[in-house]
Amino acid sequence: METKIYQVNSNNDTAAIKDAADILRRGGLVVFPTETVYGLGGNATDPEAAKAIYAAKGRPSDNPLIIHVASPEDAEPYAVTSDAYYRLARRFMPGPLTVILPKKDTIPLSVTGGLETVAVRCPAHPVAQELIKAAGLPIAAPSANRSGKPSPTCAAHVIEDLLGRVDVILDGGDCEVGLESTIVKLDGESGVLLRPGAITPEDLESVLSDLSISPAVTAALREGERVLSPGMKYRHYAPSAPLTLLEGEEDAVRAFLIEKANDHSIGILCFEEELPLMPEGASLFPVGKRADLEAQAHRLFSALRDADHASHIRQLYAHLPSKTGLGLALYNRAIRAAAHTILHIDRT
Repeated sequence: METKIYQVNSNNDTAAIKDAADILRRGGLVVFPTETVYGLGGNATDPEAAKAIYAAKGRPSDNPLIIHVASPEDAEPYAVTSDAYYRLARRFMPGPLTVILPKKDTIPLSVTGGLETVAVRCPAHPVAQELIKAAGLPIAAPSANRSGKPSPTCAAHVIEDLLGRVDVILDGGDCEVGLESTIVKLDGESGVLLRPGAITPEDLESVLSDLSISPAVTAALREGERVLSPGMKYRHYAPSAPLTLLEGEEDAVRAFLIEKANDHSIGILCFEEELPLMPEGASLFPVGKRADLEAQAHRLFSALRDADHASHIRQLYAHLPSKTGLGLALYNRAIRAAAHTILHIDRT
């Protein structure tokens, strides 16, 4: 397949958006930017388009897709909405929030991984908005990477993974957030957080009367447990070299990293404050300052991809994120990238 690549922004993308929208209506695949990560889009009402998305990603078909709409109200033909949904929408949409609702028959089971629920999102990125409106249909879109690899936060990542596997790539520059959307499943006035993101549990609790956090956010699914949303079951975001996460007192972890950094075949995902402490020639992949969780979210997937490009790296180490605020989203992505491999470092 020949892949057309367009550089787009809100001022010059009319012809590119029209071409991409026509391709979506014909059942083709279009990669587009959102504020979170790039999405691999197809017509959410077309079962064959869903199959094409799974094939392009190499993604298991029981892993549900998110449908993207231009406004919260546009979910009505496809999902059974509720007062709680619209309260969340007024507060967080358009934005990095996905809400799981009972689905209507307009959305095929091939999009939802066989579930009777559908994940709905209204992205804030202007290119995503224009594309959805021009297509005149909901766009089913997981992240635009090969399954298991770090999610793409710029078009170069998409080209690396999907060139020749999709019809169009809309290059809208770097994504603002860098982590996929928060996913919450509603049950009346209550919600279950299935995937953390830029909208934190504390944010959701300001709207919902009751919020619980799925055990799968911080741990692996139990044997036979069903996938309820994207990103729950399979190893995700994984670099080629094995990643180990380090927990323990700050001084002890830092000393461990400095020692390991003497071996240039070991890559270190480190904080900016640690860069001057590392030995010369160390294989370092900075993720931002320790206290700047937004920068870490923006950099995490890019750092993992940078490590992949360093072919001499045989092992990666990184700090284990906290589980509070935006840290929970970083923790969730990191443990999946590391296949839940955590090493406790004791003070010597």
